[in-house]
Amino acid sequence: MAVFVTYLVLGFSLALPVGPITVEMTKQGLKNGFVHGWSVGLGGMTIDVLLIIFIYFGFSTILSQPEIKVAMWLIGAIFLLVIAIDSIRNAGQDIAVGEGKMAKSKRSSYMTGFLVGISPGNILFWVGIFGTVLANSVHTAHSSFLIVAGGILTGILLHDISLLTMVALTRKYMSQLFIKRITIGAGIVLIGFAVYFVLEFVVGLMKMIY
Repeated sequence: MAVFVTYLVLGFSLALPVGPITVEMTKQGLKNGFVHGWSVGLGGMTIDVLLIIFIYFGFSTILSQPEIKVAMWLIGAIFLLVIAIDSIRNAGQDIAVGEGKMAKSKRSSYMTGFLVGISPGNILFWVGIFGTVLANSVHTAHSSFLIVAGGILTGILLHDISLLTMVALTRKYMSQLFIKRITIGAGIVLIGFAVYFVLEFVVGLMKMIY
């Protein structure tokens, strides 16, 4: 139990820094409510679970290859740029603070989270920070691996619930104009992440060439 709680706290703590998924969750939570923000989080967590499975079967070394990393930076930049442009372009079109019908489906929100979760930042986060821990727990015992992985995922889950609960409680007191501005700001932040990914792609490509 102590091991589970330890990795729960670790998962929660490492989910606190603002990243692309957090930005998108907050944006959807403000515009369309808890369920839509939660759908984004579930999409991101689907990638987390898949990466845990990959690490379990020893694929972390493949994901750590320079060629794979470079490709992930470029793919991630493209995904984030598309999502960012869509966020800015449709900033005021699907805000539903009241009880009106949502213009954006929950499935669409989930797929957005799924695509953001594929970003190299998220993948390298798992491989770099948790890959060694999870790999070592596999060698110890299969039950130990499940406890460590379960604790980390539960910590991330609690972070998402806490964040979206706070967003759901405050969005009712915000005007549509304010939410629109936040949405545009979120799009700009995502563009910033996309630019960072492109720079990492260029640096990685230069290292491979030279």
